[in-house]
Amino acid sequence: MDFLQNHIEALIFCSPDPIKEQELQSCLSEMFEAEVPIEDIENVLGKLKDKYEQEEFSFSLDRTGGGFQFLTKPAYQASISILLKQQSKRRLSTSALETLSIIAYKQPVTKGDMENIRGVNCDYAVQKLLEKGLIEIKGKSDAIGRPLLYGTSASFMEYFGINSLNELPTPKDFTEMDDNVIGEESDNN
Repeated sequence: MDFLQNHIEALIFCSPDPIKEQELQSCLSEMFEAEVPIEDIENVLGKLKDKYEQEEFSFSLDRTGGGFQFLTKPAYQASISILLKQQSKRRLSTSALETLSIIAYKQPVTKGDMENIRGVNCDYAVQKLLEKGLIEIKGKSDAIGRPLLYGTSASFMEYFGINSLNELPTPKDFTEMDDNVIGEESDNN
């Protein structure tokens, strides 16, 4: 089983995106020229998860974006903040975040629909989101002019650390958060 663990560990390590159990099974089955049971893979993933939860490791094995990926533990956030500052140009602007949230909740959606909701032109935000791979073209609308339809990509879920769109907060969640903030403010007065 150690050889299987080492191979799974290597596959997760070298994958630039979260790797799914089925992808691991496909690679391993081709390499060993025999079907590797998904139960064996899940068993090894559990052992690896336990292994990397130990304090001696600065990273852990986490399920994200529908697959598995090695991620730095929160305790090391301060030590990697310099790197994050250097990569801050990859951050999303307020306009891109607003546009992305419209796409996430209304998908598939046209640029015209986004602009009607935001009240401003969304060309630049949509272009930046496409470049970052957070959204993708899902097809064309049947409306006049056949405008493009946009939706979120798998990278969107990885970027936000979720496994499905069902994990997005609902409008009810926002109302409850607003009520809590208002309640706290009145308590402080």
